Amino acid sequence: MSKITGSIVLYKNEESVVLESIKSFLNSKSDVILYLIDNSPTNNLKDIYQDDRIIYIHNPENPGFGASHNLAFKFSIRDNAKYHFVINPDVYFDVDVITNMVNFMEDNDNVGMVMPRILNIDGTAQFLPKLLPSPYSLLMRKVKFPKSIYNKFINKYELREIEENLIYEAPILSGCFTLFRTEALKEVGLYDEKFFMYFEDWDISRRMHLKYKTIYLPDAYIYHGYESGANKNKNLFKIYLSSAFYYFSKWGWFFDKERKRINKKTLKQFSY
Repeated sequence: MSKITGSIVLYKNEESVVLESIKSFLNSKSDVILYLIDNSPTNNLKDIYQDDRIIYIHNPENPGFGASHNLAFKFSIRDNAKYHFVINPDVYFDVDVITNMVNFMEDNDNVGMVMPRILNIDGTAQFLPKLLPSPYSLLMRKVKFPKSIYNKFINKYELREIEENLIYEAPILSGCFTLFRTEALKEVGLYDEKFFMYFEDWDISRRMHLKYKTIYLPDAYIYHGYESGANKNKNLFKIYLSSAFYYFSKWGWFFDKERKRINKKTLKQFSY
């Protein structure tokens, strides 16, 4: 089995939640190394779990989600790891999704990025593979009105009506749990550090999708304690808006021919 690394970015997290995430990754049958990038002001989480496979890095300047994972990416690339997992501190799993996802990558050299099925704690689905967004997409996801138009939009945008067990390409994969091929990362670039938080996963997905296949793999599944902080916290919402502005300034607001082409190609898989 090829060398596998992973990273979790921490910031004043609840220990019991983080422990579930750490143990899930380390319990894989594969040989793994886990980087804990701790952006907390203090290093209280340093000894959260004792294991030789953990490398703890205190990073109190807190440069952001993407920039912190980039630290681990760089170590993984330096050490010739073939695969790297980006892991949220609020995910866990009770089956070996690590080996499952890596085996899929091993069998498909043209795949640069894979995301498993993401479930809520109660087992219901989180619809995280998406089409490339437009400003209209973000607006509709917030207002959810009128209901008939919203329902038609969201089912298409979040690919909600696709056959449950179908493996397919999606140009947007969530950053809550993602497997990257490090050779592909070296080609397309790491996370754009101008995103402090939010949209950095959409940006890297889009860049990866232009060069490699970005795959949704429902055979593997994890649980994710999705909180949607931007809808509850004013400061996080400001960061969300700032990241959205940067994303569309980078890729195009209303005139984005590439977005139309990629979304059309994605939907063609399902005979839309």
